[in-house]
Order: sequence, then C-alpha cells, then structure tokens
Amino acid sequence: PQAAGRAELVDAAWIKPGAVVVDVGINSVEDKDASKGYRLVGDVKFVNVKAVADKITPVPGGVGPMTIAMLLRNTLIAAARVAAKGG
Repeated sequence: PQAAGRAELVDAAWIKPGAVVVDVGINSVEDKDASKGYRLVGDVKFVNVKAVADKITPVPGGVGPMTIAMLLRNTLIAAARVAAKGG
C-alpha cells in the first residue's frame, strides 16, 4: 500500500467494481462541526468508493489496529526464537 498524502484524493471512478481498497492515508480536514475543529479522513473518498468497492478500510480505525497486531505478533515470534536458542 502507498499513501497519496492528499485528503480524499481517490474517487470511485478510479476503482474497479468489486475491488478491495486499503486506505493507509491519514489526513486532518477542517470541520467546524467537530469538537476539535477538524476530522480525520483517508486518501480515499470513503462514501463514494464504498459504493463501488467490495471491501474498504475506514479511516480512522482501519489499518492502525492491524499494524499494532502484526507488530505484537512479530515481537512474540522473535522472543520465541531467542528463547528457543537459550538466549
């Protein structure tokens, strides 16, 4: 995956029907209705693309939890390997 670095750049016209879209971008956009004055969005126009794609990751809350889970998994595997060597 590659982030474009631009809020909601990727629109539905770019996506093949039935595609799986993994949005790894994270951008803040001004939102006067939000308590902080902004909201987080990805590089993909979520609502538009969701109508075309079979699956799509949300922003926030999409790939972040998976990244943490895989980091923990890899750490445990590395610890097991060190322990198996008597280290």
